[in-house]
Amino acid sequence: MNAQPHDIAAMESLLAFWRDAGVDACYGEAPVDHTHVAPPAAVKAVQRATASVVARPTALDGGAAVAEARRLAAGAGTLQDLAAAVAAFEGCALRGMGATQSVFGRGDPNAAVLVIGEGPGADEDRLGQPFVGKAGKLLDRMLDAAGLTGKVFITNTVFWRPPGNRTPSPQEQAVCAPFVERAFALLKPRAVLLLGAAAAKSVLQTEEGVMKMRGQWREWRLAEGAVQAPALPTLHPAFLLRQPQAKRQAWADMLTLASRLETDSV
Repeated sequence: MNAQPHDIAAMESLLAFWRDAGVDACYGEAPVDHTHVAPPAAVKAVQRATASVVARPTALDGGAAVAEARRLAAGAGTLQDLAAAVAAFEGCALRGMGATQSVFGRGDPNAAVLVIGEGPGADEDRLGQPFVGKAGKLLDRMLDAAGLTGKVFITNTVFWRPPGNRTPSPQEQAVCAPFVERAFALLKPRAVLLLGAAAAKSVLQTEEGVMKMRGQWREWRLAEGAVQAPALPTLHPAFLLRQPQAKRQAWADMLTLASRLETDSV
């Protein structure tokens, strides 16, 4: 089976729907070997439903979606305009996978630091702002302890919640990338903080692991507009909640960022 990315995304969306509906198991009264016995009617119904979801086309696809994203992003003169452009954009498949609204950004529109995460979760989808759940509260505490409160603008690589809070696909990130790049161009930050592997790989266009990249300054330079800034990959706050022992490394990265800002301002 050669599943296409949009087929996989649609299947994940359907599974997430079943989970949210309370389905936590898939079994019958007796084991059935489906390699020899035709699936029961209930399974056939699920297969038909899955096929209908997979077959549903997105409003825009491929190059057309990216071109439309670039057009909308280019017309935004402020971050507020850019948020409206994101909300109007229909080319990202995530928009039709259960997300209730777009989630663009929060923070100082003149911030010295642009913080980029992975994508919205359930709390972010509900409230319409990035990093407002448990991971966001941890991020805010770390920023505050490093003296960076009020000095950041926070966004993500995608602006709609992926079903089941899964990692956004490279294709989904690529469709949203023109908006991320426009935020970078409008803000012209002195530094960029990349939270987690998905953000670091998408922004820096690399396959390196975040454990290898974290704590090391890289350069993010746009192909157009002569906009560039040092970018620092670090661990995602959600990962730190699962692996508290890694907080020491992330805290060291925060101090590295704060020190860079102080040095550059001298």
